Amino acid sequence: MNAPAPTSSEPLAPTGDAVLELRDVRFVRHGRVILDDIGFAVRPGEHWALIGPNGAGKSTILALCGAVQHPSSGEVFVLGQRLGRVELRALRRSIGHVNPRHPLGSALSIREVVLTGLTGTVELMLRWQPTPEERERADSFIALLGLDGKAAEPWTTLSQGERGRTLIARALMTDPKLLLLDEPSTGLDVAAREQLLETLDVVRTAHPALASVLVTHHLEELPSSTTHALLLAEGRITAVGAAAEVLTTANVTAAFEHPIEIEHRFGRWHARSLPRGQTPAL
Repeated sequence: MNAPAPTSSEPLAPTGDAVLELRDVRFVRHGRVILDDIGFAVRPGEHWALIGPNGAGKSTILALCGAVQHPSSGEVFVLGQRLGRVELRALRRSIGHVNPRHPLGSALSIREVVLTGLTGTVELMLRWQPTPEERERADSFIALLGLDGKAAEPWTTLSQGERGRTLIARALMTDPKLLLLDEPSTGLDVAAREQLLETLDVVRTAHPALASVLVTHHLEELPSSTTHALLLAEGRITAVGAAAEVLTTANVTAAFEHPIEIEHRFGRWHARSLPRGQTPAL
């Protein structure tokens, strides 16, 4: 006998082992549709890229993934919990979020910034002291991120690349199952960008069950460990799936409404804009 169809009163659940899942998501702000018919699932060990032109809705999707926004309709499951039925502050502590616009202005050391990942604060909490084990854990991530020997250096003197790697170490302190990266290469020169992307590959290898979502509009900013991609235009998905199948000349050209030729060499993606009137080789 077939199982009865679930009723609307029965709790919904994420599909299988999905760390993150969006189903039929629509997001409206001030009467304007920002996202429409968004659906995808991220599983352990998968590393997703959200790509699209400015204003496509990438940051809004990331806010939903980080339990910062609720959808206007549809379902969002984060770490097995449905938004709207879970205490958000506790859920956010289980998500690693890397924002290059981290609002710290004081001269905390690299080690201290990393330790704030345990408290979820920008500054160190008054009267809070990390345990020796927590300090050791912070130092292990500092070494993993290539900052060994610089743990005492103040935030105010760090390069943008060093800040980026510090924030990734900070995000890893709670042993998250999901890591969100909001344009982590912002403001980096080519050398610093490459160091950061190599660091992300190292982190993903060291934590094989970690899932991640990275937002960018530059394909050159994708680590070689990227497994899946979602192309977005005007708030709707134009292509989604395995990165090799999504990040093609035809798909990227359609999403950006501009002839863009895509190459995939040595595990990395490269985009080249073509002169107007020239048709890309699809």
